[in-house]
Amino acid sequence: MLLKEIIASGIKTVSASYPAQEAREMVLACLERLIGTQRHTHLIYPEYDVPSDKAAAVLSAFDRMAGWEPLQYVTCAADFYGRTFRVTPDVLIPRPETELLCRLALLSLPAGSSPKILDMCTGSGCIAWTMALECPEATVHAVDLSDGALSVASSQDFSDELLRTGAKAPAFFKADVLQPPHISGLPGPSTYDLILSNPPYVMESEKALMRPNVLDHEPSMALFVSDEDPLLFYRAVSDWASSLLKPGGVCIVEINEALGPETAEVFLAAGFRDARIEQDLYDRPRFVISCK
Repeated sequence: MLLKEIIASGIKTVSASYPAQEAREMVLACLERLIGTQRHTHLIYPEYDVPSDKAAAVLSAFDRMAGWEPLQYVTCAADFYGRTFRVTPDVLIPRPETELLCRLALLSLPAGSSPKILDMCTGSGCIAWTMALECPEATVHAVDLSDGALSVASSQDFSDELLRTGAKAPAFFKADVLQPPHISGLPGPSTYDLILSNPPYVMESEKALMRPNVLDHEPSMALFVSDEDPLLFYRAVSDWASSLLKPGGVCIVEINEALGPETAEVFLAAGFRDARIEQDLYDRPRFVISCK
């Protein structure tokens, strides 16, 4: 089957659920992942023929995408901070906003330091791995309650980059962040220079605003909190950070844009010296940065 025919078929199939231009981008990205073609291959080589077995696999992938299964789960891959991460339905798909969290975190580290970093609610491990690889001198620990998420996070393969840079792979721990940190198996108080977290923060009432590719496929335990207590995880993170951060240490969390001042107040109430709100790429309140 010709590549251009597969593209036309894919756009028609996926457009049943997504706008045509978005469907086109998804189809081309899927082909790039699954058979290694470039977005312009069908234009430069109009007679490019795809073997029947690969064509069948790609057409099946398009059907899954038309059923709202996320492209990243179909291809088992997501791009984040210039690297490709393995993802499964056990973990959230990494978002560009969280790349900015990593950038803010790296900017907070003194040049030439050898920081100890903790990532809470690690999911795919994208934050933990990014910090470890971008700062080879760092020691990075990460926690999550989900066995599936910990399996995905610990199986990320950046062995070539680790060997080339001398960076250390993150260490992953099973822990419930809603429980006190002393039962987590982590080192004791005043250990970390930097604590990061992208915890669940989408309120149940916000489900009506979400598309089925997120609502029906990404893990709800990593997304949602009750409207009655939307700051539950931020109180937990602030408690852990109050105990585990060194004096002068920094905590950066991704937040619900509707709850910026309220989230900052959680950290001030926990005894942090300051808590400022930072905007995301769309000028929406998206992070709280606190200093112990």
